[in-house]
Amino acid sequence: MTRPITAGVDGTQESLAALDWAAREAVRRELPLRVVHAWHYAEALATADWDTQHGWVSEGLRESVRAVLGRHPELRVDVDLLEGGAADALTDAAAKSELLVLGSRGHGAVMGFLLGSVGRQVIAETARPVVLVRAGDRPAAEAAGREVVVGQHGGPEDSAAALRFAFETAAQRGATVRAVRAWTLPPVFAYSPGSLKLLDEAGGLEPYEKKALADALRPWRERFPEVPVAEHVEMGSAGQVLLSVAGRAQLMVVGRRARRGAVGARIGSVAHGVLHHAECPVAVVPHE
Repeated sequence: MTRPITAGVDGTQESLAALDWAAREAVRRELPLRVVHAWHYAEALATADWDTQHGWVSEGLRESVRAVLGRHPELRVDVDLLEGGAADALTDAAAKSELLVLGSRGHGAVMGFLLGSVGRQVIAETARPVVLVRAGDRPAAEAAGREVVVGQHGGPEDSAAALRFAFETAAQRGATVRAVRAWTLPPVFAYSPGSLKLLDEAGGLEPYEKKALADALRPWRERFPEVPVAEHVEMGSAGQVLLSVAGRAQLMVVGRRARRGAVGARIGSVAHGVLHHAECPVAVVPHE
């Protein structure tokens, strides 16, 4: 079954930017585009019955889709107007999609992105990649020379899903992958004879981290030999290091552990920080 690229649309400028991003991605991947809008009948509008309100929403959605088809006439588009809660509808839509694209609610010097409860819930609950797009995003942001930046941590399997997404996206766009691995000094009690032996063989902490990144990248370099790769290893918190190179990114890719904890599903601190402060679109890719 061919999975579409799905865009969640609610009429805001952020969601319309997400729709444009999703349409461009669907064209690049040669996939259909699905446009989803979830709505509630507003009983407070006493002068407008269910049919009237449904007609208003339908027409606004059709207008948005007409604009997209005007820019991408070759694109196959399916439109679904769903009555019900937005988070549940979008999570269900994501499960049937290659990826889900949503708008982010704004950006400020202090607060950064305002992700919103719907976006947080959908990202935390779905097992599919979710891309968040700002209202100011434009096709020019995908120009040559701008990179697909991806965070890598742990061993090769820990970031495999995020690396795969980043390399596939970069191959479709003719872009460079910048793979970022951040590291910090471990507390003294974390050292063990085995870890000290590994560090000694690697020549120290930083060479050890560089080797770990190279090992994680090796299978993806072999699978995508046409994709240029920049390896970036830096001491610091993962979120801070990723944000330090976000200015050169056309897309930032971060992983999210898919397992549910005792308090339910969570986005994760690194993904949360990047979503709130990166100015480029951010893809959150779940992994086991």
